[in-house]
Amino acid sequence: MASTKLRITLTRSLIGLSPKQEATVRALGLRRIRQQVTHEDTPTVRGMIAKAPHVLEVTREA
Repeated sequence: MASTKLRITLTRSLIGLSPKQEATVRALGLRRIRQQVTHEDTPTVRGMIAKAPHVLEVTREA
């Protein structure tokens, strides 16, 4: 069974985020605006996305 993947895009600047939120976004592998990364859909990644949802855009990959 193939696991679902998530495409995560940084849509806004990291400037103004709390240090914890900034560290979480960077831990996802995002550095620049409009940069995209792909991660497995796991509870850990979902929790990281939930920490800074206002600067991230998440879509499912087939």
